[in-house]
Amino acid sequence: MAGSPGSGKTLLAHALPGILPEMSIEESLDVTRIYSVADQLPAGTPLIRHRPFRAPHHTISHAGLVGGGNIPKPGEISLAHRGVLFLDEFPEFGTRVLEVMRQPMEDKVVTISRAKGSLTFSANFQLIAAMNPCPGGYYGDTQKPCTCAYPLVTKYQKRISGPLLDRIDIHIEVPRVDYEKLSGDRIGESSESIRARVRAARNIQQARFTSPKSLLSNNGSSTDIVCNADMRVGEIRQFCRLQDEGQSLMRAAMTQLNLSARAYHRILKLARTIADLAGCEDIQSVHLAEALQYRPKLMMG
Repeated sequence: MAGSPGSGKTLLAHALPGILPEMSIEESLDVTRIYSVADQLPAGTPLIRHRPFRAPHHTISHAGLVGGGNIPKPGEISLAHRGVLFLDEFPEFGTRVLEVMRQPMEDKVVTISRAKGSLTFSANFQLIAAMNPCPGGYYGDTQKPCTCAYPLVTKYQKRISGPLLDRIDIHIEVPRVDYEKLSGDRIGESSESIRARVRAARNIQQARFTSPKSLLSNNGSSTDIVCNADMRVGEIRQFCRLQDEGQSLMRAAMTQLNLSARAYHRILKLARTIADLAGCEDIQSVHLAEALQYRPKLMMG
């Protein structure tokens, strides 16, 4: 999420756990084991039932984020397993700290090697990042002019590498909230009603990956596929087939946006999820178009 200070990015991030589905027993056991190893299991809580929400400060060290130490312990990305990792002030994190997340974001695990051996910790987290568009915070703002020099804005935005941005599925701009919306009496949709839609979409996905037609049910590896985000290339080809109109749209997007193979698969997984939320069996062109418009755009006009 990118936007001016005070536009509500942090508030939106903290609201996300309220719409996520409840953890299964298997997920709860996985998370509880990680917190037990890290010696962070809350007193009187033998089993963690709520999805983790971790929000480390941007001064965190490499070992604090991914894990480490003489006796390796899980870092924040493992403590956020099956939950949310929120990185506020995204460009302020150290470049090395951010780049080391690239492999765990792909593999869903992190391996820490030491002279005495190596340990592998689970790290299947949902990353949410928030940033201002420039050091001053107001580049492109409709109300307050930006005082940053153009080269400074460019340098600030380039602190986040292209390969890392390519691994983030949804890029959105969070606009300034108008006075009328802040002072109005209109009540928005509750988190519980949104969560019901998310739960219904997740049920569709679980049924998909355990159905007799699924490739997963034939090789017995369905335990690590919980939702669309966990799909590999084989599952994407089976469950994310496009109609003729969608094929044409995707072909044009690949050429115009210079999409990588990773981006191609991530767009299909996101479109599959959008279709699930809409209750559609097939991915339609409108779902694909929505997934495409979430790809990273150049913030500098």
